[in-house]
Amino acid sequence: MHQNESDTFDIGGDLTVHRLGFGAMRITGENIIGKPDDEENAKRVLQTAVNLGVNLIDTADSYGPGVSERLIREALAPYPEELVVATKGGLLRNRDGDWLPHGDPDYLRNAHLCSLDRLGVESIDLYQLHRRDPDVDFEASVTALAELKDEGVIEHIGLSNVSVEQLETARDIVDVATVQNKFNLGHREDDDVLAACEEYDIGFIPWFPLAAGELDEKVDVLESVAENHDATEYQVMLAWLLQHSPVTLPIPGTSSVEHLKQNIGATRLELTDEEMARLDK
Repeated sequence: MHQNESDTFDIGGDLTVHRLGFGAMRITGENIIGKPDDEENAKRVLQTAVNLGVNLIDTADSYGPGVSERLIREALAPYPEELVVATKGGLLRNRDGDWLPHGDPDYLRNAHLCSLDRLGVESIDLYQLHRRDPDVDFEASVTALAELKDEGVIEHIGLSNVSVEQLETARDIVDVATVQNKFNLGHREDDDVLAACEEYDIGFIPWFPLAAGELDEKVDVLESVAENHDATEYQVMLAWLLQHSPVTLPIPGTSSVEHLKQNIGATRLELTDEEMARLDK
């Protein structure tokens, strides 16, 4: 993987990761439910990512459900010392494809226990609250995770799908190491959350980093910049995220080794200030 001084980020101040990670949502079955058609291929994608220098893998108990975490263990355990495996709890996935928030403290403790078992670890490097449950006090959900951190079974805590106000509320309870919100070239509604992460040196993990169908008038600029670099448009979108802020940790996911290699190629792409300005408009 291409190395430069901004290539890495220290999650929580002590987990050093290459800033381009891997999102393990797509190694499950269709519609993120059940097993993938080819489990060996899914494991090969994970192994290739690590072999190419990726050392941040992001998953969740709801991917499959449970399938992504199990495949990560089967493909990668015993884990390399420098590998950071991040997972999430607090969002249920039912057979109809609905995502259902469930932030009850007892539920979160049990979900965390199941993730420990599926991943085959005694402590989770980064455990993220997947989504705030509107029916549960947000502070109670965060406090449950803070208690697990105090017990030593979570190293660092992250939040997902939160506002600046919710981030501040959580920071009054526990150190927040990362925030994972939807963010990409065509969707920047959470610029204020990113700015807060920059201020506090919190890693910002943009989910859905590849902006499919959300680019509108940016398509022409994107095509032009990609052509200038003999790169794919996806590579330019990832390079833009990496250069847009020093705290961004993009986690593009794929079930294809070929696409994985293309995504990692984005770390070698350096956009000019003029290209960044055109893409930023």
